[in-house]
Amino acid sequence: MKYTQLGRTGLKVSRLVLGTMNFGPQTNESDSHALMDAALDAGVNFFDTANVYGWGENKGRTEEILGTWFAQGGDRRDKVVLATKVYGNMGADGEAWPNHDKLSALNIRRAVDASLKRLQTDHIDLYQFHHVDRDTPIDEIWQAIDVLIQQGKILYAGSSNFSGYKIAQANERAARRGSYGLVSEQCIYNLMERGAEMEVIPAAQEYGLGVIPWSPLHGGLLGGAIRKERDGGGARSTSGRSGDALADPKVRARIQAYEDLLEKHGLEPGEAGLAWLLTRPGVTGPISGPRTREQLDSALRAVELELSDEVLSALDEIFPGPGPSPENFAW
Repeated sequence: MKYTQLGRTGLKVSRLVLGTMNFGPQTNESDSHALMDAALDAGVNFFDTANVYGWGENKGRTEEILGTWFAQGGDRRDKVVLATKVYGNMGADGEAWPNHDKLSALNIRRAVDASLKRLQTDHIDLYQFHHVDRDTPIDEIWQAIDVLIQQGKILYAGSSNFSGYKIAQANERAARRGSYGLVSEQCIYNLMERGAEMEVIPAAQEYGLGVIPWSPLHGGLLGGAIRKERDGGGARSTSGRSGDALADPKVRARIQAYEDLLEKHGLEPGEAGLAWLLTRPGVTGPISGPRTREQLDSALRAVELELSDEVLSALDEIFPGPGPSPENFAW
């Protein structure tokens, strides 16, 4: 496994992040534990989750599965850099009681204690804002975070799904308070969706945030979707965010060109998609959310994969980036 610093911090994390969103809804507790054991054995030390994972009436279930895994001992908790998130409505019926969601100081206090209980740990290494809260003043959020850091309940704060200007705003306010500010941004970023390159990633680099891409294969679209469709295994490959993307002739042509290119070079689409992200400036590591051991092994191989200049150039031709702002929308 390869490691890097998380943004401007001294924290060393693996270049592959184990995403746990499938633990509970798609993968049972026993198999989830086995995947975490395998990931840790392979050197993956960065685990990402969220308080809402488990979904529906089972919100919090994923954190509970991590908690029972940590409780097995064997230095599991000491070896893991644990990241979770706050913001989502935790009401089982979809309607939260007032102050049971978003980023008020009250909900942050309540949510972190609930997560610690489910995770069976005394601290969270990276506590992430799952979304921008337009109703809560940033100073209130930082006040709550500073208290949690002083109490030893969290070590660092990060963001998810923030725009570039929100990253700048959050860290400027933190600096005025003498707070450490955001150290990471978790955003959607992959070959199909490169919008983060316009302002989010430049802002993250300017303020010393590590970038943690989610949906690195765009819901399976970059994982060999057409090949799986042809082989009769595509029911899952275009689910979620990808939806019916392959029904669009332009999208299908790009994915076909992508798969043809990688087949020509003897590369697996899913592994190449992850490996491409590891070449991108500012990226700490993509989040891989395996449901099976086979998927985990594929993600691990991606860390060792080095794409040639020829392949990287061809990928840019198939999936051109937006270019920097303001040039990309001005002149």
